[in-house]
Amino acid sequence: MDNEADLNQESTAPTFLERIFKLSRNGTTVKREVIAGLTTFIAMSYILFVNPTVLSASGMNKSAVFVATALTGMVGCIAMALIANYPIAVAPGLGSNAFFSYSVVIGMGIPWQTAIAGVFVASLLFMLTTIFKIREAVINAIPASLKSAMAAGIGLFIAFTGLKEGGLVVGSKSSLVTITNWSTPDVWLTVFGLVFIVVLMARKVPGSMFIGMAATALIGVLTGLIKMPSAIVSGIPSLQPTFGVSLMNLNHIFNIQMLVVVLIFFFVAFFDTTGTVIGLAEQAGFIKNNHIPKQVGKALFADSTSMIAGSIFGSTPTACYVESSTGIAMGGKTGLTALTVAAMFGLSLFFSPLLTLVTNQVTAPVLIIVGSFMAKSLANIEWNKFEVALPSFLIVLSMPLTYNISYGLAFGILSYPLTMIAAGKAKKVHPIMYIAAVIFLFLLYAMNALPSS
Repeated sequence: MDNEADLNQESTAPTFLERIFKLSRNGTTVKREVIAGLTTFIAMSYILFVNPTVLSASGMNKSAVFVATALTGMVGCIAMALIANYPIAVAPGLGSNAFFSYSVVIGMGIPWQTAIAGVFVASLLFMLTTIFKIREAVINAIPASLKSAMAAGIGLFIAFTGLKEGGLVVGSKSSLVTITNWSTPDVWLTVFGLVFIVVLMARKVPGSMFIGMAATALIGVLTGLIKMPSAIVSGIPSLQPTFGVSLMNLNHIFNIQMLVVVLIFFFVAFFDTTGTVIGLAEQAGFIKNNHIPKQVGKALFADSTSMIAGSIFGSTPTACYVESSTGIAMGGKTGLTALTVAAMFGLSLFFSPLLTLVTNQVTAPVLIIVGSFMAKSLANIEWNKFEVALPSFLIVLSMPLTYNISYGLAFGILSYPLTMIAAGKAKKVHPIMYIAAVIFLFLLYAMNALPSS
């Protein structure tokens, strides 16, 4: 059935859906939007299992985080649907969860209860900057190359985490890290998952990551490396271990160390969401003549709403998912696509027993591949300008090698004004960057440098 025939069927759409999502005006149908939503959910559903695995490393209850992830996704997608009417899915993001577990909790020794309180404060900051349109000033102040370096550095950090958790690299006294011992069976399970997902992605198979994770878990069960769950469907697990913990621990975040943590959570959410929303809006054809529509601000507001809700449920900052591009490619143009994703998140709450199948070896390939996606930002760095290239390089290099995202951000922000002044371009540095450099210098000194893991 062609597009015209599809649109002719729009008269059969419920009036309230037409009124809320303006389907006819956007040239789409209920059927097309639902299919787009299902496609997006399949592509991003891996987060339901990856997020609990990553956050459980910090000591959080895995089942509770599973529920928190699904509920946060529901709130984010519903907000996106009803506030912005965009076909963009929102859920807890990769990157911030890895920073939470491996840098903040394990690396800095901060209890997860305090760290999740920091997420809540960062969420409020994100909401305020969205409401008062401060985000434009900050975005314009930070050079594009440094923004790209932040994304790429976090990507390398995530990929390195996947290599480590999957057992592909191990510690070494002589070289810090080295290749794994290939006689370990679990390592080969990681290799299988990585190769299988790579093949699926190269062939552009929809839902490649989800299918790859399922296949890896199945192989793990057949080989005895993973224990088969006692059930597939069950009641919804309790959210009690994580619900409201952020609010109960706000009194523990008023120190220099947690201030840095809050700023990192804020910046990660700030730039990741803004860049993704703009990119997806361009793909969907919402940006005309290089003009960003007002809905982008509404989309950011929707994401900040879900970020606050997620911190209360017990999850790390949310993100607008690039996998939404799969649904947009299927014709999704309105919030009905996002609402469909929300419904699927709700349905997934009854499949928590499958969490036992999702071991580090199952999720590691996803972390590695998502890291490779983020590394594409390296191409946007102005490598021919040393005064910009060096700070960008320090950001990218420091994040994975120090195993701390905050180190990379600090080194980049501190070195940028220095290189620009040395190049005789001090006046081209925005005052906000000078202020940020002074703040980071003070914070690093006050903390006697950020502790490494």
